[in-house]
Amino acid sequence: MQTLQIGFWVLALLVVLALVFDFMNGFHDAANSIATVVSTGVLRPPTAVAFAAFFNVVAIFVFQLKVAATVGKGIVDPGVVDQYVVFGALVGAIAWNLVTWWYGIPSSSSHALIGGIVGAAVAKAGTGPLVLAGVLKTVAFIVVSPTLGFLLAALIMLAVAWICRRRSPLHVDNWFRRLQLVSAGMYSLGHGGNDAQKTIGIIWMLLIAAGSVAATDASPPAWVIWSCYLAIGFGTLFGGWRIVKTMGQRITKLKPVGGFCAETGGALTLFLASGLGIPVSTTHTITGAIVGVGSMRSAATVRWGVAGNIVWAWILTIPASALVAALAYYAGRVLF
Repeated sequence: MQTLQIGFWVLALLVVLALVFDFMNGFHDAANSIATVVSTGVLRPPTAVAFAAFFNVVAIFVFQLKVAATVGKGIVDPGVVDQYVVFGALVGAIAWNLVTWWYGIPSSSSHALIGGIVGAAVAKAGTGPLVLAGVLKTVAFIVVSPTLGFLLAALIMLAVAWICRRRSPLHVDNWFRRLQLVSAGMYSLGHGGNDAQKTIGIIWMLLIAAGSVAATDASPPAWVIWSCYLAIGFGTLFGGWRIVKTMGQRITKLKPVGGFCAETGGALTLFLASGLGIPVSTTHTITGAIVGVGSMRSAATVRWGVAGNIVWAWILTIPASALVAALAYYAGRVLF
């Protein structure tokens, strides 16, 4: 692969821009980790975000870098990547995140980044450099991750209802207030493990293009890994409260037992995806799990109109961020 001549300051600027995206990922997706535990009253918001941020960073010790490898080498051919492609991808993803955060729409930061990479690469060289297997795998999980989250959360809710059928509601509530701390920690661990690696992947892609690391290296430099995990943790610490309200209250009303089941179902889905190296949406996953819990109580308890609006945002995320990324690619050609 041809090594590009990328100036130090341009390279540094793009790394900082990637970390800004990572911070925004945590900020935007904080709701995924804490909405259920806040809406059920188990933790106060400031405590919840600190709790989630801690587990976001701890994930560095738990998950292998399979998702980072997919993003860095498995979406587009590394040979087509240059500073303009990376700039376009990041601007496309950040712009879509800002729009959806402003309107309180729980969209996917992950798919915004994937859409950005695809849009910028296509703007440069057409569809030829796309790695079809990686793109199709990612697109398939737009459906698979919320469906799996829905099914697992619903099944866990059914099992819990059967196990606790002879217990008083107060006793069940007290137990699951404690257990929800475990499930919230698991979900935040899965969030950090899957989402931080997407930014690791794009910085890795940039460093390979610049010749700073070899394409054959098994992993990126340690500073890349640590900076990305810390950035997403700080983003979660600041939290995106507009989206917390949508996720925790507007889709369906949750009690601690429901919060536990939704978080556990979502966490298991994220662990599976991270183990397979698939960049999935934590937003899609937890939304599917919350709907699964609500539908087990009664389909009428789910506000399907709100859920439908969220699904439309999911559908639009990749093409919208790809379009902005393509425009940003051409703008980057002028700027740099």
